[in-house]
Parts: sequence; structure tokens; C-alpha cells
Amino acid sequence: MALTHAEREQFLAEPHIAALAVDAGAGRAPLAVPIWYQYAPGEEVWIMTGAASRKYALIEAAGRFSLLVDRVEPTIRYVSVEGPVTGTLPATRERLTELAARYLPAEKVAGYVAFAWENHGEQLIVRMRPERWVSSDLGTV
Repeated sequence: MALTHAEREQFLAEPHIAALAVDAGAGRAPLAVPIWYQYAPGEEVWIMTGAASRKYALIEAAGRFSLLVDRVEPTIRYVSVEGPVTGTLPATRERLTELAARYLPAEKVAGYVAFAWENHGEQLIVRMRPERWVSSDLGTV
């Protein structure tokens, strides 16, 4: 059964690991990789990725990407969202902390942020406006 507008936005706002997919060019399947993301209902989705990464180069070339999030407990549920890139800006330590705090236990955030900020190279925030949604709750199949 498809989720309501409010249900799908709330589900996407939860801290699931997303599968990001982006066109990888002629003769290639789309690039699909796990990624952390941030979303609040009614707003744009944003991700953080390396400025020199293949993922970013493909997103920049395609001008759009999709995210798929799912779970299997307590019911099988998923939300897929696709849309255009609306902007890219340099990552900040504050945004990295926000993202890490979404996924990591509180006591691990500062250590992760310090390591990532020093070792992951130049990072960018890529914003996407959700245009197309596909969602379902399959119940307790």
C-alpha cells in the first residue's frame, strides 16, 4: 500500500542509510552506493560527498539523483525519491557534525567528525529537490 504524503516525508526524515543512484553514462548501469543524508519534511534532501569523487562527478553531469531508503521491521516499508540538484556548496564542520549526529551514538560523533574533517579531503554538500516519490508499506509480509 502506498504511503500518504505525510507518511513518506516522515519516513524519509528518519535516519535510514540511503542507496544513492545516479546515471553512470552510456553502456553503464547507474552508480548505486550507500550514503548518509539529511531531510526534514517539506525541505530539500542533502548529502555530503567528496569533491573529487566519482559519485560527485556523475551527479554533476546528470544534474539529478535518487535516494532509496527501506526497512524490514516492524513492517517492510520503502521510500524512493528523485529530483534535480538545486545547489552545491562547500561542506562545513557544523554540517558534518549534524550528519554524523543523525547516524552515530552521541559519544562517537566528535571523534568521527575530527577524523573525517582531517582525512576525507574536500567535501561538498549537494542539495536535491524531491520531485518524484515512490513509496509502499507491504505490511508484515
